[in-house]
Amino acid sequence: MSAHEVVAAYWAAAEARDWDTFGELIAEDVVYEMAQTGERVRGRDAYVRFNRDGFPGDWHLAVRRIVAEGSAAASWIDFSEEGVTETGLCFFELDADGRIARVSDAWPQPYEPPSDRAGLVERFQPGDH
Repeated sequence: MSAHEVVAAYWAAAEARDWDTFGELIAEDVVYEMAQTGERVRGRDAYVRFNRDGFPGDWHLAVRRIVAEGSAAASWIDFSEEGVTETGLCFFELDADGRIARVSDAWPQPYEPPSDRAGLVERFQPGDH
């Protein structure tokens, strides 16, 4: 699959809460960073749990646009929950096997993450790699 197809499948699996398919698209050693909260998640299992368990509620997402070139892609999405919609920009890097190896999210407003995610993430300062 192309980077565009992988990212489209990733978002489709997330919206469907199909965590098995979602996990198949992720590299074993994936690194996810969310600059707005300063959270970093390492590893496929933790990242799947982060998404599956870290966002309870009746949320939905809609992809506005995916742009891809080679092994990199960016997406513009709308994330909606309880009548509130936020726009996110998400940047992806794929590994040699075509799995998502790195995800960096950018959301409009910083906030303190929920305490129940503490066991899944490490905190970082934006710009710290």
